Amino acid sequence: MKDELRNNFEPVEDVSTSNQKIKELEPSESEHKWAQGALTKSEEKFRKAFYISPDSISITRLEDGMYVSINPEFTRILGYTEEEIIEKTSIEYNIWDNIEDRQRLVDGLKKDGEVNNLEAALRAKVGDIVQGLMSASIIDLDGVPHILSITRDITARKRAKSEREDALGALRESEEKYRFLVEQMKDTVWTADISMKPTYVSQSSTNNLGFTPEERVRQDLSEMVTPETYSKIVDVLARELEKEQEGTADPDRSIAIEMEYYHKDGHTLWLENRIHAIRNNDGRPVGFHGVSRDITKRKKAEEDLKETLENLRKALGAIVQVMVLAMETRDPYTAGHQLRVADLARAIATEMGLPKDKIEEIRIASSIHDMGKLSIPAEILSKTAKLSELEFSMIKEHPMKGYKFLKDIKHFQHLGEIVYQHHERMDGSGYPRNLKGDDILIEARILAVSDVVEAMSSHRPYRAALGIDAALEEIEKNRGTLYDNDATDAGLRLFREKGYQL
Repeated sequence: MKDELRNNFEPVEDVSTSNQKIKELEPSESEHKWAQGALTKSEEKFRKAFYISPDSISITRLEDGMYVSINPEFTRILGYTEEEIIEKTSIEYNIWDNIEDRQRLVDGLKKDGEVNNLEAALRAKVGDIVQGLMSASIIDLDGVPHILSITRDITARKRAKSEREDALGALRESEEKYRFLVEQMKDTVWTADISMKPTYVSQSSTNNLGFTPEERVRQDLSEMVTPETYSKIVDVLARELEKEQEGTADPDRSIAIEMEYYHKDGHTLWLENRIHAIRNNDGRPVGFHGVSRDITKRKKAEEDLKETLENLRKALGAIVQVMVLAMETRDPYTAGHQLRVADLARAIATEMGLPKDKIEEIRIASSIHDMGKLSIPAEILSKTAKLSELEFSMIKEHPMKGYKFLKDIKHFQHLGEIVYQHHERMDGSGYPRNLKGDDILIEARILAVSDVVEAMSSHRPYRAALGIDAALEEIEKNRGTLYDNDATDAGLRLFREKGYQL
């Protein structure tokens, strides 16, 4: 019985066997070394990541924020070295621009154990504000909770964002300002594609032409303007596009076109359009923008002025005709002479390429250039014998007398000055003021040549006609001395090359 009990409580294996089994459960020496190596490698990886991270990394005590470790990027961003900041708190160095940001960080960590993407403003050593984007978690170091913080410097990004927002705000403000100006101005601002179909029309279109901007952009140009205007625009744009293809035109040029538009109620208005090309990045025209101004009143005033000037021209012609008739009644030789001189002077001025208005002035002045002879006794004008010195001095006063007749008549002052100078000569030998060269009006120089040619070619009471050849020889011989070069040359061409006859 005892032997049975003893057998029941005796160990199945002896002590040495049990120890052997315990030993087998313990890690081998090689396994221990492997674990140590793995831990060392892990620590080395963390250390490398800590020190070469492009973000600022710091470890601080949760309780009071005392720094226990920082990486080089922390020093670069905030300026504090390890020697300066380790075992010091962020509060001591006033690192948080707003201390409430740290409290938010701590509260978030206590609640969730980690915080991600917390934006906070940090104060660098030199006083600059650094905008940081922080992520943090709680770690345990020797039983004490610490904060592992990773902070990315987003100062430049925030600044760029702020500048972009400021720029966009300024752009919106500018856009609103210019939109207000465009919508309030009386002129119509518009854009169109290359076929001149509107793509934008300002609100003033309604005030000017009755059509709303929405109605306008649905219309083609042919619907907006009269057929005459449409044909003119097509021609102008064709010429401008041809210049583009030739590359001979200034790309920044603008053109002005007067266009007759239909109002919505059916009547027409005149608008002056200042048009400029819209170009793509290659400089090729892809559309147009322009400003249209109502010039209907101006056009009406121009038409009225044109009509007034035409009436004035007719009245002037009538006055001149009356003067010519008065002189013809008193001296038929003088009257016929003036009309022939007027025709020749007009032909010379035209040959010289003078403007139309100047040509007309020369014709009128030539028609009455001897009107001062009305003050000279008729017996002197028709005398066949040689004139006395006194009589000739009276004759020489006729340019001044003609000037006095005309100078006080509105619109005749310049004509009077031409009449006053028609006996002056290029070398100063003429009368009555001995003017010379460019001091003599070109109109008077032309009249002088015409007067001499006609006078020498025609019969006079005191002599027979000398003939056209003698007259042409006179002006040719004294070209540049007595008579203007250009006027003389033009007169010679008319008679010798173009068959002109008095």
